[in-house]
Amino acid sequence: MEFRNMFNAVFGDKKPPVNVTQYQFLNDYAPFFSSVSGNFYDNDVVRTCIDAIARNAAKLKPKHIRRANGRIATVADDLQWLLEVRPNPYMSAYDFLYKVVSQLYTNNNSFIYIHLDTLGKITGLFPLSYSSIEFVEYQGELYCRFYFLGGFKMTVPYTELIHLRRHFNGDDIFGESNQKPFKPTLSLIQTVNEGIINAIKSSARLRGFLKFTQTLRPEDLKAQRDKFVADYLSVNNDGGIGAVDAKADFTPVEMNSKMVDDKQMAVIRDNAYRYFGVSENIIKADYTEDQWNAFYESVLEPIAIQLSLEFTEKCFSDREKGFGNEIVFEANRLQYASNQTKINLLQYLMPMGIFSVNDALEILNMPPVEDGDRRIFSLNYVNAKLADAYQTGAPATDQNLNTGSGANGGKTTEGNPPGGNAGASAR
Repeated sequence: MEFRNMFNAVFGDKKPPVNVTQYQFLNDYAPFFSSVSGNFYDNDVVRTCIDAIARNAAKLKPKHIRRANGRIATVADDLQWLLEVRPNPYMSAYDFLYKVVSQLYTNNNSFIYIHLDTLGKITGLFPLSYSSIEFVEYQGELYCRFYFLGGFKMTVPYTELIHLRRHFNGDDIFGESNQKPFKPTLSLIQTVNEGIINAIKSSARLRGFLKFTQTLRPEDLKAQRDKFVADYLSVNNDGGIGAVDAKADFTPVEMNSKMVDDKQMAVIRDNAYRYFGVSENIIKADYTEDQWNAFYESVLEPIAIQLSLEFTEKCFSDREKGFGNEIVFEANRLQYASNQTKINLLQYLMPMGIFSVNDALEILNMPPVEDGDRRIFSLNYVNAKLADAYQTGAPATDQNLNTGSGANGGKTTEGNPPGGNAGASAR
């Protein structure tokens, strides 16, 4: 049986270029980046913050759209299926976005390999978990050489990689590491956690001096001490009580362990929350409508914009982009609005024809209905160019009629202003 592994499944029989040269950036001596983040992601506070962002960002809806003649149409092709359902054989669309965003916030860099068939068609999208990466040059083109923990390595063109970055400032192409700016906060969190553990252990043990009433040789003194420790100061002494006879006196020592109080711990955690742009309400999923909107605009929306721009650039050729092909990542923000907000929104915007019947049902988390794509307009609205005729009752001229249509199509009769049935609705 032929041996298969994930490396072969991702890269297949792709042949990396030979005789590559190291690519020199403007400000970096070596174009090299290591993704080894130490204990960064292993910290519970860090992982909680990243998880809150990744699981919400994974709910973004990718769409292949085409803009043409002032209209936007969703393209139901194989690429749309990859984006929306199964980007690769190992991941659902949710798992895919979760991993991409988690890597972005852990390493401040996230790479997605675009798998192409022999005809140049996209057949898979793979987030790459690597140990290190370096940029090289081959025949005037920029390439990325990935090193994996399993001992594999692969060199692929940068044009076949979707590269997302965070804290993109001092480096020419990489997002900067979290280690330096977050190290003080991370060390403080770890110190507090270790202090709490040690305080709990110390409080459950005896501490003191064992004074013998007779003179003992050093070796006997040590043996008696070790025997006392083994009998009464080990984890087997569940009761926490020791016993001595008249040969020795035990003087306990009070252990006053210093622990961080709730306010100090809240300050430490708040430093981590501010670094990742989240709040405690978002972490606990106990947010209000305004808190969710703030989180969306400050964290999720920038991720959606970055994903949309980079996917569009790397998934389409210049010719395809010229025909209006784009990939956008959307989020239904109204899903998290209160029922009163949804009702008010529909009450004010549906008469303007902004929402269809099915649009309104989706906002209310209700199933669509047949023929629900129609829009409802109120006859209270009139074309601005026909406003004078509407107010004065003056005849509508052919010139005015040809300049546009109102909510009722701008059709009027002699002497009757447009929108005459005020308060009525037309379908």
